Amino acid sequence: MLRTHTCGELNINNLGQTVTLCGWVQKSRDLGGTTFIDVRDRYGLTQLVLNIDTDASLRETSRTLGREFVIKVSGTVIERTNKNTKIPTGEIEIAVESIEVLNSSKVPPFMIEDETDGGEELRAKYRYLDLRRNPIRNNLVLRHKMAQEVRKYLDMLDFIEVETPVLIKSTPEGARDFVVPSRMNPGEFYALPQSPQTFKQLLMVSGFDRYFQIVKCFRDEDLRADRQPEFTQIDCEMAFITQEDILNIFEGLTRHLFKALKGIEFNDFPRMQYADAMRLYGSDKPDIRFGMQFVELNDIVKGKGLGIFDSAELVVGINAKGCADYTRKQIDELTEWLKRPQIGATGMIYCRYNTDGTLKSSVDKFYSEDDLTNWAAAFEAEPGDLILVLAGNADKARKQLNELRLEMGNRLGLRDKNIYAPLWVLDFPLLEFDEESGRYHAMHHPFTSPKPEDIALLDTNPGDVRANAYDLVINGTEIGGGSIRIHDRALQALMFKHLGFTAEEAQKQFGFLMDAFEYGAPPHGGIAFGFDRLCSIFAGLDSIRDVIAFPKNNSGRDVMIDSPSTIADTQLKELKIKTAL
Repeated sequence: MLRTHTCGELNINNLGQTVTLCGWVQKSRDLGGTTFIDVRDRYGLTQLVLNIDTDASLRETSRTLGREFVIKVSGTVIERTNKNTKIPTGEIEIAVESIEVLNSSKVPPFMIEDETDGGEELRAKYRYLDLRRNPIRNNLVLRHKMAQEVRKYLDMLDFIEVETPVLIKSTPEGARDFVVPSRMNPGEFYALPQSPQTFKQLLMVSGFDRYFQIVKCFRDEDLRADRQPEFTQIDCEMAFITQEDILNIFEGLTRHLFKALKGIEFNDFPRMQYADAMRLYGSDKPDIRFGMQFVELNDIVKGKGLGIFDSAELVVGINAKGCADYTRKQIDELTEWLKRPQIGATGMIYCRYNTDGTLKSSVDKFYSEDDLTNWAAAFEAEPGDLILVLAGNADKARKQLNELRLEMGNRLGLRDKNIYAPLWVLDFPLLEFDEESGRYHAMHHPFTSPKPEDIALLDTNPGDVRANAYDLVINGTEIGGGSIRIHDRALQALMFKHLGFTAEEAQKQFGFLMDAFEYGAPPHGGIAFGFDRLCSIFAGLDSIRDVIAFPKNNSGRDVMIDSPSTIADTQLKELKIKTAL
Protein backbone atom coordinates (compact mmCIF):
# COMPACT_ATOMS: atom_id res chain seq x y z
CA MET A 1 0.00 0.00 0.00
CA LEU A 2 1.26 3.48 -0.82
CA ARG A 3 -0.33 4.85 2.37
CA THR A 4 -0.45 3.85 6.01
CA HIS A 5 -3.68 5.70 6.77
CA THR A 6 -6.54 7.44 4.99
CA CYS A 7 -7.14 11.18 5.21
CA GLY A 8 -10.12 10.70 7.52
CA GLU A 9 -8.92 8.45 10.33
CA LEU A 10 -6.07 10.17 12.20
CA ASN A 11 -6.85 11.79 15.57
CA ILE A 12 -5.27 12.80 18.86
CA ASN A 13 -4.52 9.14 19.66
CA ASN A 14 -2.05 9.04 16.77
CA LEU A 15 0.22 11.81 18.11
CA GLY A 16 3.90 11.15 17.43
CA GLN A 17 3.30 8.48 14.80
CA THR A 18 5.04 8.63 11.43
CA VAL A 19 2.38 8.22 8.74
CA THR A 20 2.00 8.29 4.98
CA LEU A 21 -1.10 9.71 3.29
CA CYS A 22 -2.19 9.83 -0.34
CA GLY A 23 -4.84 12.08 -1.81
CA TRP A 24 -5.81 15.18 -3.70
CA VAL A 25 -4.80 18.73 -2.78
CA GLN A 26 -7.95 20.51 -1.65
CA LYS A 27 -6.29 23.86 -1.05
CA SER A 28 -2.93 25.36 -0.08
CA ARG A 29 -2.30 28.44 2.07
CA ASP A 30 1.17 30.00 2.02
CA LEU A 31 1.47 32.37 4.97
CA GLY A 32 5.15 33.17 4.40
CA GLY A 33 6.83 31.36 7.28
CA THR A 34 4.22 28.58 7.35
CA THR A 35 2.39 26.70 4.61
CA PHE A 36 -0.81 24.72 5.24
CA ILE A 37 -2.06 22.16 2.72
CA ASP A 38 -5.36 20.28 2.94
CA VAL A 39 -5.17 16.80 1.43
CA ARG A 40 -8.38 14.89 0.71
CA ASP A 41 -9.51 11.39 -0.16
CA ARG A 42 -12.95 9.79 0.01
CA TYR A 43 -12.60 9.21 3.75
CA GLY A 44 -11.96 12.80 4.79
CA LEU A 45 -9.44 15.62 4.92
CA THR A 46 -6.17 16.13 6.83
CA GLN A 47 -4.15 19.32 7.23
CA LEU A 48 -0.44 19.27 6.41
CA VAL A 49 1.97 21.86 7.77
CA LEU A 50 5.41 23.05 6.61
CA ASN A 51 7.31 25.80 8.48
CA ILE A 52 10.75 27.40 8.66
CA ASP A 53 12.13 24.22 10.25
CA THR A 54 11.04 22.17 7.23
CA ASP A 55 13.61 21.36 4.56
CA ALA A 56 13.81 24.24 2.05
CA SER A 57 13.39 21.96 -0.97
CA LEU A 58 10.20 20.55 0.53
CA ARG A 59 8.84 24.01 1.11
CA GLU A 60 9.66 24.88 -2.51
CA THR A 61 7.88 21.72 -3.73
CA SER A 62 4.83 22.60 -1.65
CA ARG A 63 4.54 25.93 -3.43
CA THR A 64 4.18 24.15 -6.80
CA LEU A 65 1.14 22.14 -5.69
CA GLY A 66 -2.10 23.17 -7.34
CA ARG A 67 -5.68 22.16 -6.61
CA GLU A 68 -6.39 18.48 -7.32
CA PHE A 69 -2.71 17.50 -7.59
CA VAL A 70 -2.36 13.87 -6.46
CA ILE A 71 0.31 13.59 -3.78
CA LYS A 72 1.94 11.14 -1.40
CA VAL A 73 3.11 12.73 1.82
CA SER A 74 4.88 11.39 4.89
CA GLY A 75 5.36 13.06 8.24
CA THR A 76 4.68 13.05 11.96
CA VAL A 77 1.29 13.50 13.57
CA ILE A 78 1.30 16.59 15.80
CA GLU A 79 -1.37 18.47 17.72
CA ARG A 80 -2.98 21.46 16.03
CA THR A 81 -2.96 24.75 17.84
CA ASN A 82 -6.06 26.00 16.00
CA LYS A 83 -8.35 22.97 16.22
CA ASN A 84 -11.22 22.40 13.80
CA THR A 85 -14.05 20.65 15.62
CA LYS A 86 -16.10 20.29 12.43
CA ILE A 87 -13.99 17.43 11.03
CA PRO A 88 -12.80 14.15 12.65
CA THR A 89 -9.13 14.99 11.98
CA GLY A 90 -9.45 18.55 13.26
CA GLU A 91 -7.29 18.10 16.38
CA ILE A 92 -4.14 17.04 14.51
CA GLU A 93 -1.99 17.91 11.53
CA ILE A 94 0.97 16.31 9.77
CA ALA A 95 4.42 17.90 10.05
CA VAL A 96 5.62 17.12 6.54
CA GLU A 97 8.89 15.24 6.04
CA SER A 98 8.49 14.22 2.38
CA ILE A 99 6.20 15.02 -0.55
CA GLU A 100 5.91 13.08 -3.80
CA VAL A 101 3.75 14.38 -6.64
CA LEU A 102 2.02 11.30 -8.07
CA ASN A 103 0.23 13.33 -10.73
CA SER A 104 -0.38 16.95 -11.52
CA SER A 105 -3.78 18.39 -12.43
CA LYS A 106 -5.17 21.03 -14.71
CA VAL A 107 -7.17 23.73 -12.98
CA PRO A 108 -10.60 22.13 -12.51
CA PRO A 109 -13.51 23.76 -14.40
CA PHE A 110 -15.40 24.28 -11.12
CA MET A 111 -14.62 24.30 -7.42
CA ILE A 112 -14.44 20.84 -5.85
CA GLU A 113 -16.31 22.04 -2.76
CA ASP A 114 -19.57 21.12 -1.04
CA GLU A 115 -21.04 24.35 -2.40
CA THR A 116 -19.64 24.52 -5.90
CA ASP A 117 -19.74 27.21 -8.58
CA GLY A 118 -20.33 24.61 -11.31
CA GLY A 119 -23.67 24.55 -13.12
CA GLU A 120 -25.54 21.28 -13.66
CA GLU A 121 -24.47 20.78 -17.29
CA LEU A 122 -20.81 21.58 -16.55
CA ARG A 123 -20.72 19.19 -13.61
CA ALA A 124 -22.38 16.49 -15.75
CA LYS A 125 -19.66 16.88 -18.39
CA TYR A 126 -16.97 16.45 -15.74
CA ARG A 127 -18.91 13.97 -13.60
CA TYR A 128 -15.70 12.27 -12.45
CA LEU A 129 -14.75 15.57 -10.79
CA ASP A 130 -18.24 16.14 -9.39
CA LEU A 131 -18.00 12.72 -7.74
CA ARG A 132 -15.10 14.04 -5.64
CA ARG A 133 -17.46 16.43 -3.85
CA ASN A 134 -18.70 15.34 -0.43
CA PRO A 135 -22.47 15.62 -1.13
CA ILE A 136 -22.30 13.41 -4.22
CA ARG A 137 -19.91 10.93 -2.63
CA ASN A 138 -22.09 10.71 0.48
CA ASN A 139 -25.11 9.92 -1.70
CA LEU A 140 -23.28 7.00 -3.28
CA VAL A 141 -22.12 5.76 0.12
CA LEU A 142 -25.77 5.89 1.23
CA ARG A 143 -26.76 3.93 -1.89
CA HIS A 144 -24.12 1.30 -1.11
CA LYS A 145 -25.27 0.95 2.49
CA MET A 146 -28.90 0.68 1.42
CA ALA A 147 -28.09 -2.12 -1.03
CA GLN A 148 -26.28 -4.01 1.74
CA GLU A 149 -29.21 -3.59 4.14
CA VAL A 150 -31.68 -4.76 1.47
CA ARG A 151 -29.64 -7.92 0.92
CA LYS A 152 -29.25 -8.47 4.67
CA TYR A 153 -33.00 -8.21 5.33
CA LEU A 154 -34.12 -10.36 2.38
CA ASP A 155 -31.44 -13.00 2.99
CA MET A 156 -32.67 -13.26 6.58
CA LEU A 157 -36.11 -14.17 5.17
CA ASP A 158 -34.72 -16.86 2.82
CA PHE A 159 -34.91 -14.83 -0.39
CA ILE A 160 -32.41 -15.94 -3.03
CA GLU A 161 -30.76 -13.44 -5.39
CA VAL A 162 -30.98 -14.61 -9.01
CA GLU A 163 -29.71 -12.72 -12.05
CA THR A 164 -32.12 -12.64 -14.99
CA PRO A 165 -31.23 -11.96 -18.66
CA VAL A 166 -30.54 -8.47 -20.00
CA LEU A 167 -31.07 -9.40 -23.66
CA ILE A 168 -34.74 -10.41 -23.83
CA LYS A 169 -37.81 -10.34 -26.07
CA SER A 170 -39.59 -7.08 -26.95
CA THR A 171 -43.20 -6.83 -25.78
CA PRO A 172 -45.89 -4.37 -26.91
CA GLU A 173 -47.23 -3.45 -23.47
CA GLY A 174 -45.79 -0.75 -21.17
CA ALA A 175 -43.21 1.87 -22.08
CA ARG A 176 -41.09 1.79 -25.23
CA ASP A 177 -38.29 -0.74 -25.31
CA PHE A 178 -34.64 -0.09 -26.03
CA VAL A 179 -33.82 -2.59 -28.79
CA VAL A 180 -30.52 -4.30 -29.64
CA PRO A 181 -29.89 -5.74 -33.12
CA SER A 182 -28.63 -9.33 -33.34
CA ARG A 183 -25.66 -9.80 -35.69
CA MET A 184 -26.10 -13.59 -35.73
CA ASN A 185 -29.82 -13.30 -36.45
CA PRO A 186 -30.09 -10.54 -39.10
CA GLY A 187 -33.29 -8.52 -38.99
CA GLU A 188 -34.11 -9.68 -35.46
CA PHE A 189 -33.73 -7.74 -32.25
CA TYR A 190 -33.38 -8.21 -28.54
CA ALA A 191 -34.93 -5.75 -26.11
CA LEU A 192 -33.41 -4.49 -22.87
CA PRO A 193 -35.70 -5.39 -19.95
CA GLN A 194 -38.17 -2.83 -18.61
CA SER A 195 -38.31 -5.20 -15.64
CA PRO A 196 -37.57 -8.90 -15.06
CA GLN A 197 -41.33 -9.52 -14.75
CA THR A 198 -41.82 -12.71 -16.74
CA PHE A 199 -38.53 -14.24 -15.58
CA LYS A 200 -39.33 -13.80 -11.91
CA GLN A 201 -42.72 -15.41 -12.51
CA LEU A 202 -40.97 -18.31 -14.22
CA LEU A 203 -38.70 -18.62 -11.18
CA MET A 204 -41.84 -19.10 -9.09
CA VAL A 205 -42.95 -21.87 -11.46
CA SER A 206 -39.44 -23.31 -11.02
CA GLY A 207 -39.90 -23.58 -7.27
CA PHE A 208 -37.69 -20.66 -6.17
CA ASP A 209 -40.40 -19.42 -3.88
CA ARG A 210 -38.58 -16.29 -2.68
CA TYR A 211 -36.55 -14.35 -5.26
CA PHE A 212 -34.98 -10.92 -5.31
CA GLN A 213 -32.57 -8.98 -7.44
CA ILE A 214 -31.14 -5.47 -7.35
CA VAL A 215 -31.40 -5.09 -11.09
CA LYS A 216 -30.86 -2.56 -13.85
CA CYS A 217 -33.95 -1.84 -16.00
CA PHE A 218 -34.42 0.21 -19.16
CA ARG A 219 -37.31 2.28 -20.52
CA ASP A 220 -37.22 4.53 -23.55
CA GLU A 221 -39.54 7.22 -22.19
CA ASP A 222 -39.53 10.96 -21.65
CA LEU A 223 -37.42 11.94 -18.67
CA ARG A 224 -38.05 13.98 -15.57
CA ALA A 225 -36.52 14.37 -12.11
CA ASP A 226 -37.46 10.87 -10.93
CA ARG A 227 -36.85 9.05 -14.23
CA GLN A 228 -33.77 7.90 -16.12
CA PRO A 229 -33.56 5.71 -19.26
CA GLU A 230 -31.71 3.15 -17.14
CA PHE A 231 -32.65 2.75 -13.51
CA THR A 232 -32.37 0.23 -10.70
CA GLN A 233 -35.10 -1.81 -9.01
CA ILE A 234 -35.24 -3.95 -5.90
CA ASP A 235 -37.18 -6.68 -7.68
CA CYS A 236 -38.93 -9.31 -5.57
CA GLU A 237 -41.33 -12.23 -6.05
CA MET A 238 -42.87 -14.78 -3.67
CA ALA A 239 -44.95 -17.94 -4.08
CA PHE A 240 -47.69 -19.37 -1.84
CA ILE A 241 -48.57 -15.97 -0.38
CA THR A 242 -51.46 -13.53 -0.18
CA GLN A 243 -51.43 -9.80 -0.73
CA GLU A 244 -51.33 -9.31 3.04
CA ASP A 245 -48.10 -11.34 3.26
CA ILE A 246 -46.40 -9.12 0.69
CA LEU A 247 -47.54 -5.91 2.34
CA ASN A 248 -46.25 -7.08 5.72
CA ILE A 249 -42.86 -8.32 4.47
CA PHE A 250 -42.05 -5.24 2.40
CA GLU A 251 -43.42 -2.87 4.97
CA GLY A 252 -40.88 -4.66 7.15
CA LEU A 253 -38.11 -4.01 4.60
CA THR A 254 -38.98 -0.31 4.56
CA ARG A 255 -38.99 -0.17 8.35
CA HIS A 256 -35.62 -1.94 8.42
CA LEU A 257 -34.05 0.55 5.99
CA PHE A 258 -35.32 3.60 7.88
CA LYS A 259 -34.16 2.18 11.21
CA ALA A 260 -30.73 1.10 9.93
CA LEU A 261 -29.92 4.15 7.79
CA LYS A 262 -31.89 7.02 9.36
CA GLY A 263 -32.58 5.86 12.92
CA ILE A 264 -36.32 6.39 12.31
CA GLU A 265 -39.11 4.08 13.45
CA PHE A 266 -42.71 4.15 12.21
CA ASN A 267 -45.78 3.27 14.27
CA ASP A 268 -47.83 2.13 11.31
CA PHE A 269 -48.20 2.24 7.54
CA PRO A 270 -51.70 3.56 6.77
CA ARG A 271 -53.61 2.02 3.86
CA MET A 272 -55.86 3.78 1.40
CA GLN A 273 -58.02 2.57 -1.47
CA TYR A 274 -57.09 3.92 -4.90
CA ALA A 275 -60.61 5.32 -5.28
CA ASP A 276 -60.27 7.27 -2.02
CA ALA A 277 -56.82 8.54 -2.96
CA MET A 278 -58.17 9.97 -6.20
CA ARG A 279 -61.28 11.41 -4.52
CA LEU A 280 -59.48 13.03 -1.59
CA TYR A 281 -56.14 13.95 -3.19
CA GLY A 282 -56.52 13.69 -6.97
CA SER A 283 -53.45 11.45 -7.04
CA ASP A 284 -52.64 7.76 -6.72
CA LYS A 285 -49.53 8.75 -4.74
CA PRO A 286 -50.77 11.33 -2.23
CA ASP A 287 -48.43 13.18 0.09
CA ILE A 288 -50.06 12.67 3.49
CA ARG A 289 -47.56 14.74 5.49
CA PHE A 290 -50.27 17.41 5.52
CA GLY A 291 -54.06 17.60 5.20
CA MET A 292 -55.85 19.84 2.70
CA GLN A 293 -58.07 16.99 1.53
CA PHE A 294 -60.42 17.70 -1.38
CA VAL A 295 -64.00 18.73 -0.74
CA GLU A 296 -66.56 18.25 -3.51
CA LEU A 297 -69.07 21.10 -3.85
CA ASN A 298 -71.49 20.10 -6.62
CA ASP A 299 -74.49 19.85 -4.29
CA ILE A 300 -73.72 23.23 -2.69
CA VAL A 301 -72.73 25.52 -5.56
CA LYS A 302 -74.78 24.46 -8.60
CA GLY A 303 -77.99 26.14 -9.69
CA LYS A 304 -76.97 29.67 -8.66
CA GLY A 305 -76.37 30.99 -12.17
CA LEU A 306 -72.57 30.74 -12.26
CA GLY A 307 -71.90 29.09 -15.62
CA ILE A 308 -68.47 27.66 -14.87
CA PHE A 309 -69.95 25.79 -11.88
CA ASP A 310 -73.28 24.84 -13.44
CA SER A 311 -71.62 23.34 -16.55
CA ALA A 312 -68.81 21.58 -14.68
CA GLU A 313 -68.73 17.83 -14.15
CA LEU A 314 -67.00 18.48 -10.83
CA VAL A 315 -66.55 21.47 -8.53
CA VAL A 316 -63.89 20.72 -5.95
CA GLY A 317 -61.64 22.66 -3.60
CA ILE A 318 -59.18 22.73 -0.72
CA ASN A 319 -58.89 24.73 2.48
CA ALA A 320 -55.55 26.54 2.78
CA LYS A 321 -55.56 27.11 6.51
CA GLY A 322 -54.33 30.47 7.74
CA CYS A 323 -54.09 31.98 4.24
CA ALA A 324 -57.02 34.43 4.35
CA ASP A 325 -54.51 37.28 4.45
CA TYR A 326 -53.27 36.41 0.95
CA THR A 327 -53.36 39.62 -1.10
CA ARG A 328 -55.15 39.89 -4.42
CA LYS A 329 -51.71 39.98 -6.04
CA GLN A 330 -50.76 36.68 -4.41
CA ILE A 331 -54.03 35.06 -5.48
CA ASP A 332 -53.62 36.34 -9.05
CA GLU A 333 -50.08 34.96 -9.12
CA LEU A 334 -51.37 31.58 -7.93
CA THR A 335 -54.08 31.64 -10.60
CA GLU A 336 -51.48 32.33 -13.32
CA TRP A 337 -49.38 29.48 -11.92
CA LEU A 338 -52.37 27.17 -12.41
CA LYS A 339 -52.89 28.39 -15.98
CA ARG A 340 -49.44 27.27 -17.08
CA PRO A 341 -49.57 24.66 -19.89
CA GLN A 342 -48.13 22.01 -17.57
CA ILE A 343 -51.27 22.27 -15.41
CA GLY A 344 -53.83 23.76 -17.79
CA ALA A 345 -56.46 25.19 -15.45
CA THR A 346 -58.62 27.96 -16.90
CA GLY A 347 -58.99 29.83 -13.63
CA MET A 348 -59.60 29.61 -9.89
CA ILE A 349 -62.38 30.71 -7.54
CA TYR A 350 -61.55 31.68 -3.98
CA CYS A 351 -63.34 32.51 -0.76
CA ARG A 352 -61.75 34.27 2.22
CA TYR A 353 -62.93 33.51 5.73
CA ASN A 354 -61.76 36.73 7.31
CA THR A 355 -60.57 36.87 10.90
CA ASP A 356 -63.55 39.09 11.75
CA GLY A 357 -65.87 36.21 10.76
CA THR A 358 -67.02 37.64 7.41
CA LEU A 359 -66.82 35.67 4.17
CA LYS A 360 -65.70 37.26 0.90
CA SER A 361 -65.43 35.38 -2.41
CA SER A 362 -64.48 36.15 -6.00
CA VAL A 363 -68.06 35.21 -7.02
CA ASP A 364 -70.08 37.24 -4.49
CA LYS A 365 -72.41 38.28 -7.32
CA PHE A 366 -73.80 34.74 -7.39
CA TYR A 367 -73.58 33.66 -3.76
CA SER A 368 -75.03 35.16 -0.60
CA GLU A 369 -73.41 35.24 2.84
CA ASP A 370 -75.52 32.19 3.77
CA ASP A 371 -74.29 30.33 0.67
CA LEU A 372 -70.67 31.08 1.57
CA THR A 373 -71.35 29.94 5.13
CA ASN A 374 -72.33 26.58 3.64
CA TRP A 375 -69.03 26.56 1.73
CA ALA A 376 -67.13 27.18 4.95
CA ALA A 377 -69.01 24.43 6.75
CA ALA A 378 -68.21 21.92 3.99
CA PHE A 379 -64.50 22.70 4.35
CA GLU A 380 -64.63 22.89 8.15
CA ALA A 381 -63.06 26.30 7.64
CA GLU A 382 -62.27 28.71 10.46
CA PRO A 383 -61.64 32.45 10.49
CA GLY A 384 -58.28 33.05 8.80
CA ASP A 385 -58.67 30.28 6.19
CA LEU A 386 -58.68 30.58 2.40
CA ILE A 387 -60.85 28.29 0.26
CA LEU A 388 -59.54 27.59 -3.27
CA VAL A 389 -61.91 26.03 -5.82
CA LEU A 390 -61.52 24.55 -9.33
CA ALA A 391 -64.20 23.29 -11.71
CA GLY A 392 -64.45 21.36 -14.95
CA ASN A 393 -63.96 17.80 -16.20
CA ALA A 394 -63.70 15.59 -13.11
CA ASP A 395 -60.36 13.92 -13.91
CA LYS A 396 -58.71 17.15 -15.03
CA ALA A 397 -60.03 19.17 -12.10
CA ARG A 398 -58.70 16.60 -9.62
CA LYS A 399 -55.27 16.50 -11.27
CA GLN A 400 -55.08 20.30 -11.33
CA LEU A 401 -56.18 20.58 -7.72
CA ASN A 402 -53.58 17.98 -6.75
CA GLU A 403 -50.89 20.25 -8.22
CA LEU A 404 -52.36 23.25 -6.38
CA ARG A 405 -52.48 21.32 -3.11
CA LEU A 406 -48.80 20.31 -3.41
CA GLU A 407 -47.81 23.87 -4.32
CA MET A 408 -49.64 25.25 -1.31
CA GLY A 409 -47.96 22.58 0.81
CA ASN A 410 -44.60 23.84 -0.44
CA ARG A 411 -45.46 27.50 0.12
CA LEU A 412 -46.68 26.82 3.64
CA GLY A 413 -43.65 24.70 4.56
CA LEU A 414 -45.73 21.57 5.08
CA ARG A 415 -43.51 19.26 3.02
CA ASP A 416 -40.52 18.90 5.33
CA LYS A 417 -37.94 16.53 3.79
CA ASN A 418 -36.97 15.35 7.28
CA ILE A 419 -40.49 14.02 7.92
CA TYR A 420 -41.50 10.75 6.26
CA ALA A 421 -45.08 9.61 5.71
CA PRO A 422 -45.43 6.13 4.17
CA LEU A 423 -48.73 4.94 2.70
CA TRP A 424 -50.01 1.82 0.96
CA VAL A 425 -52.42 2.53 -1.91
CA LEU A 426 -54.50 -0.56 -2.72
CA ASP A 427 -56.96 -1.92 -5.27
CA PHE A 428 -55.99 -0.05 -8.41
CA PRO A 429 -58.13 -0.40 -11.53
CA LEU A 430 -57.02 -3.42 -13.53
CA LEU A 431 -57.48 -1.63 -16.86
CA GLU A 432 -57.47 1.93 -18.14
CA PHE A 433 -58.99 3.11 -21.40
CA ASP A 434 -56.68 4.76 -23.91
CA GLU A 435 -58.52 7.28 -26.10
CA GLU A 436 -55.78 7.28 -28.77
CA SER A 437 -55.81 3.52 -29.40
CA GLY A 438 -59.48 3.13 -28.53
CA ARG A 439 -58.93 0.13 -26.27
CA TYR A 440 -58.13 -0.86 -22.72
CA HIS A 441 -54.55 -1.25 -21.51
CA ALA A 442 -53.25 -2.88 -18.35
CA MET A 443 -52.73 -0.21 -15.72
CA HIS A 444 -49.74 -2.10 -14.30
CA HIS A 445 -48.96 -5.00 -16.65
CA PRO A 446 -50.96 -7.81 -18.27
CA PHE A 447 -49.97 -10.39 -15.64
CA THR A 448 -51.75 -8.63 -12.75
CA SER A 449 -54.56 -10.64 -11.22
CA PRO A 450 -58.05 -9.12 -11.02
CA LYS A 451 -59.93 -9.26 -7.75
CA PRO A 452 -61.75 -12.64 -7.89
CA GLU A 453 -65.09 -10.98 -7.15
CA ASP A 454 -64.61 -8.59 -10.12
CA ILE A 455 -63.70 -11.11 -12.84
CA ALA A 456 -67.30 -11.27 -14.11
CA LEU A 457 -67.14 -7.52 -14.83
CA LEU A 458 -64.48 -8.04 -17.51
CA ASP A 459 -67.21 -8.75 -20.06
CA THR A 460 -69.63 -6.01 -18.97
CA ASN A 461 -67.75 -3.16 -17.22
CA PRO A 462 -63.99 -3.72 -17.71
CA GLY A 463 -63.20 -0.24 -16.38
CA ASP A 464 -64.69 -1.18 -12.99
CA VAL A 465 -62.52 -4.26 -12.47
CA ARG A 466 -60.13 -3.84 -9.55
CA ALA A 467 -56.66 -5.34 -9.50
CA ASN A 468 -54.87 -7.17 -6.73
CA ALA A 469 -52.32 -4.38 -6.99
CA TYR A 470 -50.63 -2.14 -4.44
CA ASP A 471 -48.17 0.75 -4.37
CA LEU A 472 -45.99 1.94 -1.52
CA VAL A 473 -45.86 5.75 -1.44
CA ILE A 474 -43.56 7.93 0.67
CA ASN A 475 -44.02 11.72 0.76
CA GLY A 476 -45.96 11.78 -2.49
CA THR A 477 -43.50 9.59 -4.41
CA GLU A 478 -44.26 6.06 -5.53
CA ILE A 479 -41.28 4.02 -4.35
CA GLY A 480 -42.66 0.54 -4.93
CA GLY A 481 -45.44 -1.21 -6.73
CA GLY A 482 -46.60 -4.75 -7.32
CA SER A 483 -49.45 -7.18 -7.53
CA ILE A 484 -50.68 -10.70 -7.08
CA ARG A 485 -50.09 -12.34 -10.46
CA ILE A 486 -52.27 -14.50 -12.65
CA HIS A 487 -51.05 -18.11 -12.36
CA ASP A 488 -53.75 -19.83 -14.39
CA ARG A 489 -53.45 -20.18 -18.18
CA ALA A 490 -57.18 -19.74 -18.85
CA LEU A 491 -57.40 -16.51 -16.84
CA GLN A 492 -54.21 -15.20 -18.46
CA ALA A 493 -55.67 -15.94 -21.91
CA LEU A 494 -58.86 -14.09 -20.91
CA MET A 495 -56.79 -11.12 -19.79
CA PHE A 496 -54.92 -11.00 -23.11
CA LYS A 497 -58.26 -11.15 -24.94
CA HIS A 498 -59.57 -8.10 -23.06
CA LEU A 499 -56.32 -6.27 -23.83
CA GLY A 500 -56.97 -6.71 -27.55
CA PHE A 501 -54.57 -9.58 -28.26
CA THR A 502 -55.64 -12.31 -30.64
CA ALA A 503 -54.89 -15.84 -29.47
CA GLU A 504 -52.06 -15.99 -32.01
CA GLU A 505 -50.55 -12.69 -30.85
CA ALA A 506 -50.72 -13.76 -27.21
CA GLN A 507 -49.03 -17.05 -28.03
CA LYS A 508 -46.29 -15.35 -30.06
CA GLN A 509 -45.52 -12.75 -27.38
CA PHE A 510 -46.11 -14.69 -24.16
CA GLY A 511 -46.58 -18.32 -25.12
CA PHE A 512 -43.55 -19.34 -23.07
CA LEU A 513 -45.20 -18.03 -19.89
CA MET A 514 -48.64 -19.45 -20.63
CA ASP A 515 -47.08 -22.82 -21.43
CA ALA A 516 -45.23 -22.73 -18.11
CA PHE A 517 -48.53 -22.22 -16.30
CA GLU A 518 -49.54 -25.73 -17.45
CA TYR A 519 -46.77 -27.29 -15.38
CA GLY A 520 -47.93 -26.51 -11.88
CA ALA A 521 -47.63 -22.75 -11.42
CA PRO A 522 -48.10 -21.79 -7.77
CA PRO A 523 -50.05 -18.72 -6.61
CA HIS A 524 -47.52 -15.90 -6.53
CA GLY A 525 -47.02 -12.16 -6.38
CA GLY A 526 -44.37 -9.57 -5.90
CA ILE A 527 -43.23 -6.01 -5.77
CA ALA A 528 -40.48 -3.82 -7.22
CA PHE A 529 -39.02 -0.86 -5.35
CA GLY A 530 -37.50 2.03 -7.28
CA PHE A 531 -34.03 1.84 -5.74
CA ASP A 532 -32.91 5.22 -7.13
CA ARG A 533 -36.07 6.93 -5.86
CA LEU A 534 -35.70 5.31 -2.45
CA CYS A 535 -32.10 6.53 -2.22
CA SER A 536 -33.07 10.06 -3.26
CA ILE A 537 -35.78 10.22 -0.57
CA PHE A 538 -33.32 9.08 2.08
CA ALA A 539 -30.81 11.67 0.82
CA GLY A 540 -33.44 14.46 0.83
CA LEU A 541 -33.13 15.08 -2.92
CA ASP A 542 -35.80 15.98 -5.49
CA SER A 543 -33.90 14.31 -8.35
CA ILE A 544 -32.53 10.80 -8.62
CA ARG A 545 -29.50 11.95 -10.65
CA ASP A 546 -27.28 12.64 -7.69
CA VAL A 547 -27.72 9.14 -6.27
CA ILE A 548 -26.57 7.63 -9.60
CA ALA A 549 -22.84 7.62 -10.32
CA PHE A 550 -23.11 8.44 -14.02
CA PRO A 551 -26.65 9.66 -14.86
CA LYS A 552 -28.12 10.89 -18.14
CA ASN A 553 -29.52 14.39 -18.67
CA ASN A 554 -33.12 15.32 -19.56
CA SER A 555 -32.46 14.42 -23.20
CA GLY A 556 -31.24 10.96 -22.25
CA ARG A 557 -27.65 11.89 -23.04
CA ASP A 558 -24.46 11.19 -21.15
CA VAL A 559 -22.66 14.45 -21.89
CA MET A 560 -19.47 13.16 -20.25
CA ILE A 561 -18.89 10.38 -22.80
CA ASP A 562 -21.09 11.99 -25.51
CA SER A 563 -23.56 9.15 -25.77
CA PRO A 564 -25.68 8.14 -27.63
CA SER A 565 -23.51 8.57 -30.71
CA THR A 566 -23.35 7.36 -34.29
CA ILE A 567 -21.55 4.12 -35.10
CA ALA A 568 -19.36 3.21 -38.04
CA ASP A 569 -20.90 2.11 -41.32
CA THR A 570 -18.97 -1.16 -41.03
CA GLN A 571 -20.81 -1.93 -37.79
CA LEU A 572 -24.16 -1.12 -39.38
CA LYS A 573 -23.28 -3.35 -42.33
CA GLU A 574 -22.39 -6.24 -39.98
CA LEU A 575 -25.75 -5.83 -38.28
CA LYS A 576 -27.57 -5.70 -41.61
CA ILE A 577 -28.93 -2.26 -40.73
CA LYS A 578 -29.25 0.38 -43.42
CA THR A 579 -27.50 3.67 -42.75
CA ALA A 580 -29.83 6.08 -40.98
CA LEU A 581 -31.46 8.73 -43.17
